[in-house]
Amino acid sequence: MAELRDMLADVRALVECESPSDDLVAVARSAEVVAELGTGILGVAPERIDGIHLRWRLGADPSRVLLLGHHDTVWPIGTLADLPYSIDGGILRGPGCFDMKTGLVMAFHAAAGLDGVTLLVTGDEEIGSLTSRELIEQEARGASAALVLEASADGGALKCERKGTSIYEVRIVGRAAHAGLEPERGVNATVELAHQVLAVSALADGATTVTPTVAHAGTTTNTVPAEATFAVDVRAGTPAEQDRVDRAMRALRPVLPGAVLEVTGGPNRPPLDASASASLYARACRIAADGGRPVPGRAAVGGASDGNFTAGVGTPTLDGLGAVGGGAHAADEHVVIAEIPPRTALLRTLVSQLVGQP
Repeated sequence: MAELRDMLADVRALVECESPSDDLVAVARSAEVVAELGTGILGVAPERIDGIHLRWRLGADPSRVLLLGHHDTVWPIGTLADLPYSIDGGILRGPGCFDMKTGLVMAFHAAAGLDGVTLLVTGDEEIGSLTSRELIEQEARGASAALVLEASADGGALKCERKGTSIYEVRIVGRAAHAGLEPERGVNATVELAHQVLAVSALADGATTVTPTVAHAGTTTNTVPAEATFAVDVRAGTPAEQDRVDRAMRALRPVLPGAVLEVTGGPNRPPLDASASASLYARACRIAADGGRPVPGRAAVGGASDGNFTAGVGTPTLDGLGAVGGGAHAADEHVVIAEIPPRTALLRTLVSQLVGQP
């Protein structure tokens, strides 16, 4: 396997190619960098899909293991100027280093020279995998295991459970009027938005979170707002809970006379249940113990990944096999460098065992 300095150079190449999900030109440029780097390590070029997704078929044997990751990030173009790639005191920093460009480098080096592996790197995970979901599920159905290179949970724990996600937009149509002369003639979309935000927030129950997020209303300060919108993020541990919230969202009714509601969206990712990861997690723990390394912990997390899709079609799935560090989506995003080699070795042994190669 490559020396650490080579892996760090690879991580730097990916981090310094900014790839915000909503900038297709930037993500396409990032795909070129990922393709070139992966081809150099794996010795074979990928298939390019929809301009931003990359698929490698490794070896002559039928594919049995799916390695899954993404190269898009949440960071806008220009972030590198304020948060440049850097290494200090054994800590690597830079936008996307933890989520999840270090994991991609680990996947390339762990899979090099193996047969029976498909490595799929997508470019729209951070915005819901709208163009890659079908591709991910198709690949997962043909695999005996899916290993997801998302970053680890705290302390290097593997992610063995994930909540399912649902995403909604609520649009409110009111009626404009002059706010000073005749506000009574209007239907205030901002007031209706306030009623609906409270109603939506009340749908949360126990471990199920229902969170209104981005909101917009009105046009000018002296006009009764004629339109408003707000987004809703839902995280639920079971499909039944996703269904409950979905029914309730679609049953919302306006409070103000004359207001109109439109609810769009719905469940985006199914939950990753603990049963989907149990056997793979146990195998990973045995590998670590046999190698004299600390056994990784296990975690249940609210965040979703493309592993939700692979588990959703019935494929055994283990997530969080990527970098150890923290600060995903935050200014303190970082990777613990000393953990990169042992995590990569664990991944390589796990994949080798699953494809039946020494």
